[in-house]
Amino acid sequence: MSEDARMRFEALYERQGSWDIQRPQPAFLRLAEQGMIRGTVLDVGCGTGDNALHMASLGHPTWGIDIVSGAIGRARSRAAERGLPFSRFLVGDVLELESLGMQFDTVIDSGLFHALCDQEREFFLQGLRRVLRPGGLYHMLGFSDRQPGDTGPRRLTEADLRATFCGVWKLVRLEPTLFETNIHPGGAQAWLATVEA
Repeated sequence: MSEDARMRFEALYERQGSWDIQRPQPAFLRLAEQGMIRGTVLDVGCGTGDNALHMASLGHPTWGIDIVSGAIGRARSRAAERGLPFSRFLVGDVLELESLGMQFDTVIDSGLFHALCDQEREFFLQGLRRVLRPGGLYHMLGFSDRQPGDTGPRRLTEADLRATFCGVWKLVRLEPTLFETNIHPGGAQAWLATVEA
């Protein structure tokens, strides 16, 4: 991501971004309960690590990557406080996932994809193909075009998601859900997509 994006997100984390709810997103809790989180997990754009820490607490070896060093520092502190040896947090660019030199069974994304421009999405998806094992699952939670207003992240449409993930990927699930934030009582309208490599 660009240096401008990094600085913007650093500033947002200093005052607690609206997405930093300090607990896992309910959509990811449900996926875990349904057995849809498998093996090693990568949380892309993990922020302060709430979703990744939950996956690690379930026994999944879990890595989180984010461009914001302050958020990664908080995630590492939380992991140490909870005694979660299966969690690792890295400062890094999600547009360069192949630099991790690893593959994962599950990749989770809470609010990253909807924050990327079209060109960044292409770089991200190229890296995702390299780090997701064959048969691995990518779970993406992002704001829906059904969410009223025009402030906040770019909205995702069902048609755009189908066009993005059909073909190279196998679209397993695409369903409306809610994205919990600190500013949307009851949650923001969102899409939960699951694709298989």
